[in-house]
Amino acid sequence: MSRPGQRTDSDLSSQRVLVVDDEADIRELLDMTLARMGLECDCAANVAEAMAYLRSHEYRLCLTDMRMPDGDGIELVRYIEAKCPTLPVAVITAHGSTENAVAALKAGAFDYLSKPVSLAQLRALVKSVLTLPERKAAAGTRTQDLFGNSVPMAQVRALIAKVARSEAPVYISGESGSGKELAARLIHRESVRVGKPFVAVNCGAIPENLMESEFFGYRKGAFTGADSEREGFFQAADGGTLFLDEVADLPLGMQVKLLRAIQEKHVRRVGATSEEPVNVRIICATHQNLRLLVEAEKFRQDLFFRINVIEIRMPVLRECREDIPGLAQRILERLAAAGGIPLPFLSDAALTALQDYAFPGNVRELENTLERALALHVDSVIDVDDLQLQPQKVGAGETAQFGGQSLQDLLDEHERRAILEALQKTRFNRTAAARILGVTFRSLRYRLERLGLNDNNG
Repeated sequence: MSRPGQRTDSDLSSQRVLVVDDEADIRELLDMTLARMGLECDCAANVAEAMAYLRSHEYRLCLTDMRMPDGDGIELVRYIEAKCPTLPVAVITAHGSTENAVAALKAGAFDYLSKPVSLAQLRALVKSVLTLPERKAAAGTRTQDLFGNSVPMAQVRALIAKVARSEAPVYISGESGSGKELAARLIHRESVRVGKPFVAVNCGAIPENLMESEFFGYRKGAFTGADSEREGFFQAADGGTLFLDEVADLPLGMQVKLLRAIQEKHVRRVGATSEEPVNVRIICATHQNLRLLVEAEKFRQDLFFRINVIEIRMPVLRECREDIPGLAQRILERLAAAGGIPLPFLSDAALTALQDYAFPGNVRELENTLERALALHVDSVIDVDDLQLQPQKVGAGETAQFGGQSLQDLLDEHERRAILEALQKTRFNRTAAARILGVTFRSLRYRLERLGLNDNNG
């Protein structure tokens, strides 16, 4: 073990860990545990000492307590995020201190451990971190599967690449058909969990009376028909990622059980008397507005804050009209190859019609439209009539549409584009972007939040 500021040959080790805790017995416990794993440790008793180590050494992982005599773990997380952005940092929180854990994850922490520290969870965390560079290199350019060159889509890909380095829960919002599950799969494939299971669950498709056994598993004889022991979604995803689609459809009683499983990282099978540890990353999605459901008391606020550590808003297709020609071509190539038929081409008029259409069903509707057109076209050309696009109607009690959009959607889209262009020009300097847009910094912050463009909220 070296002193802060003193370089040693072991600094070249690719398996070096910094442990930060003001309690000597905790430092010793972590040091001994990591040493048994073949890792070298430096131990700091406070924030200042930790920063001194970071200035003079290179580490593969930092483990830090939340409370210290001269500061807190959040301060250290932010320092590492700014000065050592490639260094994963995990925080150690007091038992049940969900607020601290969420704050640390939002600040950039990779993961967290609760006191008393579970050595099994510590080993699992360390092993996942030490595979990060290899996994990341292997994943490489896979986010290109989320197709599109538009600014909104480029931003989503960049955020996915950043989020994949963390273990923080992710909430993916967006309309139906906008690619929420694809985004979740890409996060998994870019993460250290890439070699482990990705389990996707449609929460709205599970009968309420079966939810607990489906999520957590059951013991033999737990209920009538339980002829053998069975694992649930959490056990099936152990070591990997659990994607909960349409999480808003969970009943309140199940929301309580899910919150506890996420916080404690333990589950109890139906009919069991003891809990078992699980190591899963949670990604949730829904097309509904969870904030409104929280206000209506249909979704628990504490669960919302727990799953919404990082939010990714999937752009709708009408915000990415310039991507439609290339996306349509890719879809047609795949459909034609699957059907063993010659690849047709889209007429200019058909391409214009696709770009002018609002696509309320987003990419899923575009795919259905092209599949239908592939069956109806003649010769080698898909024309406007083959698309059979539905006209946008305005009837009694309906909202007037402009190119398939409501006035508010249209205004929001123009505002979003103007803000994104300003941010691009200023390399995402918000103060400079506000100056270009002719608004105050506070006004820009509000608009970013309202439009779902705020990095802190995804």
